[in-house]
Amino acid sequence: MNLQRGLEELWYGRASAAGRAVGAVLLAPPSWLFGAVAAARRTAYSRGWFAARRVPRPVVVVGNLTVGGSGKTPLTVWLVEWLQARGLRAGVVSRGYGGEADAPRRVTVDTPAHEAGDEPLLIARRTGAPVYVGRDRVACAELLAPEVDVVVADDGLQHYRLARDLEIVVVDGRRRFGNGRLLPAGPLREPPARLRSAGIVVANGGTPAPGELAMTLVPGDVVALADGTRGSLTAFAAASPGVHAVAGIGDPPRFFATLRGAGLAIEEHAFPDHATFTAGDLQFGDARPVLMTEKDAVKCGGFADPRLHYLEVSARFAPEDEARLGAAVLRALRRGGD
Repeated sequence: MNLQRGLEELWYGRASAAGRAVGAVLLAPPSWLFGAVAAARRTAYSRGWFAARRVPRPVVVVGNLTVGGSGKTPLTVWLVEWLQARGLRAGVVSRGYGGEADAPRRVTVDTPAHEAGDEPLLIARRTGAPVYVGRDRVACAELLAPEVDVVVADDGLQHYRLARDLEIVVVDGRRRFGNGRLLPAGPLREPPARLRSAGIVVANGGTPAPGELAMTLVPGDVVALADGTRGSLTAFAAASPGVHAVAGIGDPPRFFATLRGAGLAIEEHAFPDHATFTAGDLQFGDARPVLMTEKDAVKCGGFADPRLHYLEVSARFAPEDEARLGAAVLRALRRGGD
């Protein structure tokens, strides 16, 4: 068992009683230290001891409290497209996890994934919006600002040096906060009480807590990686009832459950989040189709073959929740434009 999988079993209650006991003893001290440092940093920015930098455009942050997948990227895509539909130029800044960029750089649809990171490349391809990645999100936002009306910071909740006009926090509605402990004893970057200071809290799946907006991830087209041919998931399931399902994301079971819900008989292949693939990783000893996430697909174009497909997924809200989220965004843009 690799380290990531072992930690996730501990965090989300799947470890044995003995494993939980050992984890509690070994991981509690570094968890306390992590919490103390994180709290001190938040306090330093909230009290003005450290100065947050404001860029000359409104900034909307999309983030979460936990490590791993919660649905930030689909929500970021949804938000950029929502803004574009209203005639606003939106752009995205991101750390670009899994990529090599330290200094700020612009991501285009042709940027290699190993340079851009998988999620920023996915966002650039889905939205056509300008995207910048780099360790310094403020520097990225300053480069982006002249091109856009609003800056969207993907996974920027804890990047306090970038001043923001609205925080949208995404919660995994099924897994919530796991065992409720801070890293590395649990999955939390910050305690759940941090949600009280967020502008909007979105629950991805599951049952939203009071005050949270409900977001669902809706499967879209199945796309052939080799030539871009598109078809419905229903048609794909009818033609290929047995497939290899590949997911190198924060929560592979969510993807696998979506495929089973569409009637597919799948053989699961879970990889670590942001995994780098080789052609050999997708050879499973038979000719059955391979269906992967879009996030994985952006890293596999160099060795695409007719077996390889990916599933597009989009965020959706009920009309009343979309109206509430949209109103919060527009208020933030007015504040940021003052």
